[in-house]
Amino acid sequence: MVRVTDAVRPRLARAAGIVRPRLARVAATARPRVARLTRVAKPQLARLTATGPNARSWQYGAGAATVGLALAAGVVTVAGPWDSTGQRTAERDRATALERTGGGDHGRTADSSRTSDTAAGAPRPAPSAASVLVGLGGGGADVVVKSAPNALPTGAGVASVLTPLLADPVLGARHAAAVVDVATGRRLYGAGAGTGLTPASTTKIATAVAALSAMGGEHRLTTRTVLEPDTRELVLVGGGDPTLTARDDDGAGWAGLRTLAASTAAALKKRGLTHVTLSYDTTLYAGSEVHPIGPNGNLARVTALSADEGRPDDSTSGPVTRVPDPAADATRTFAAFLKADGITTTPPGPSKATTRAKSLASVSSPPLSVLVERMLTNSDNDIAEALARHTALATGVRADFAGGGAAVRARLRKLGLPTAGVRIMDGSGLDRQDRITANLLTALLVKAADPARPDLRPVLTGLPVAGFTGTLADRYADGAAGVVRAKTGTLTGVNALAGTVVDQDGRLLAFAFLAAGTTDPGAAQAALDRAATALAGCGCR
Repeated sequence: MVRVTDAVRPRLARAAGIVRPRLARVAATARPRVARLTRVAKPQLARLTATGPNARSWQYGAGAATVGLALAAGVVTVAGPWDSTGQRTAERDRATALERTGGGDHGRTADSSRTSDTAAGAPRPAPSAASVLVGLGGGGADVVVKSAPNALPTGAGVASVLTPLLADPVLGARHAAAVVDVATGRRLYGAGAGTGLTPASTTKIATAVAALSAMGGEHRLTTRTVLEPDTRELVLVGGGDPTLTARDDDGAGWAGLRTLAASTAAALKKRGLTHVTLSYDTTLYAGSEVHPIGPNGNLARVTALSADEGRPDDSTSGPVTRVPDPAADATRTFAAFLKADGITTTPPGPSKATTRAKSLASVSSPPLSVLVERMLTNSDNDIAEALARHTALATGVRADFAGGGAAVRARLRKLGLPTAGVRIMDGSGLDRQDRITANLLTALLVKAADPARPDLRPVLTGLPVAGFTGTLADRYADGAAGVVRAKTGTLTGVNALAGTVVDQDGRLLAFAFLAAGTTDPGAAQAALDRAATALAGCGCR
């Protein structure tokens, strides 16, 4: 448990003062409906966990589903996610965040996409919060609608709240917005919602949906070693795992080069080999490794083999000058680990493993569902570009920047999502040529909440929690902390915010705000936060 210092206690108390009155109000109106919702939810939950696609990933969030259905009626709109010990994870993360110094936002540099450390240090997946597991049962959403007909938000109500806020001049010359009631799928608000604007890092929502739909949440990325017969050439074969680490694994579950080296050394010794020629294979990906925007501290060279995202220091997120050749650097580190295990090697060079090579050892990433959550929570550009390439590979498209973007758009079109006016050039949103509509962003979020698509749920559970995690850890401290979950997006002249919010009546709303031509990024960010906070604060009837 996190130690709460005297400096932190007053801020936690202030946050609690905001949360408790709302919780009490909502709980008082919800109690009569809890038993009825629970009776409806349990049979459907049992069916989904037994037969739904990607059953193992679904079981990860199954325990929260009944609570989520009750929450849709307004039981615990601000309680936040819980960990396995019963401690409120978001509160723990926030307490840690308040004790940390430094930024949760690398958007302060020009032409960058936002990212952040998680509050507890190294990036971790966001917890699956009950507040986003809403309407999962076949009848769950209908029960919510019928149980509180007077609590339904209206288009006129939403417009009366948002229109004056989005007219703020700090949002630039062009902006677009959309709001959708997740339970009904009904659009409540739209302003330029079909116009494609530069989305910045909100592009990652599209990348996440495409990757999960193409590969499934249990898919893992494997790095392996093979031995070429008769030549004693050991090849380290990159599997495109952006979370591969050369650091000591602290139990986070990331694949480690040290572990791979130990297993490889043991396999070589069984064959009587203690000296080998070392090579590395990065041919899984095609095309240029350098993003079209050029070298940028927010993204390493995109290669099928790298360790710790090519970071030369102990950082886990944020902009930093990356190593010039991540694959060669990772292989040199691997050679050092082999040497410590009694295997000497030649200086490594690039190669390609043949079909005759014998497999020696391998390590695999956490499930794709975890990678998606980490990508969204921390706005991780390296993971985003890797997932776009893997989406291309899974769908038979060339695995380069253009192919990844095309594959993502094709998957969205296959899902029946509105792709008119949409152009996706990369997976991260760093490319200023990207164009995404507010309509698509809200449709992606609604699709991720579809009871028939539990495989897409990590798109919702990975969204940063306002005031608690990821790129929203230092925002909403005195506003809608805990009830807004959203992906941020920032480039020079561009500000975006897309996610979900629980309103005063317990309705889960999906929203997307895009602003272009902004000149004061701090003011524009604050304006978007005010709009999201207003949605949380109204019943909008």
